[in-house]
Amino acid sequence: MKRIAIAIILAGSALAQDRDFLTADEVDQVRLAQEPNDRLKLYIEFAKLRVSLIEQLISKEKPGRSALIHDTLEDYQNIIEAIDTVTDDALKRKAAVDEGVKAVAAAEAHMLASLKKIQDAAPSDLSRYRFVLDQAVATTQDSIDLSSEDLGKRAAGVEAKDAQEKKEREAAMSEGERSEKQQAAKKEAGKKSKAPTLLRPGEKMPDQK
Repeated sequence: MKRIAIAIILAGSALAQDRDFLTADEVDQVRLAQEPNDRLKLYIEFAKLRVSLIEQLISKEKPGRSALIHDTLEDYQNIIEAIDTVTDDALKRKAAVDEGVKAVAAAEAHMLASLKKIQDAAPSDLSRYRFVLDQAVATTQDSIDLSSEDLGKRAAGVEAKDAQEKKEREAAMSEGERSEKQQAAKKEAGKKSKAPTLLRPGEKMPDQK
């Protein structure tokens, strides 16, 4: 199954110009995995496939392999970043992600070791993808650090960052935009405070007549 999946990734890399970092089948799988722990485990499997593909490409010197290694490393890095985004979004919604984060931390440790092994081996065409390899290593290490952090502390950090970004967005608004936002908030608050009724316009309850 892994060989088939890698073949699909290779075919997609060869055909796509404006590439998505996931295959069409992987995108469908992500859509179906609504629970954050399940989604994290899926992303980890996708990342493992990319590392396996890179290792296969590294093992045999073939013309054009450096471009494939470069693109696969970019895709891998995007997957790791997606893992962190899914985790942070789940924490923001107070969703449990303990199981997924544990799986992420264990898998990323192995993948980081594989990427560092490639760095140390210094393949003959390393200069063509050294930058993205270094970036992939750094991104994986950052993600491992996040995964090892206490989830309560990480959730608090996510909330603080979200509040700061909201404050910065509001500060960048023009006076007109700020006024429109305030009016919309007041209108929404008025809708929520007004009790729903089945009475027609102008009708009153019997004790109000």
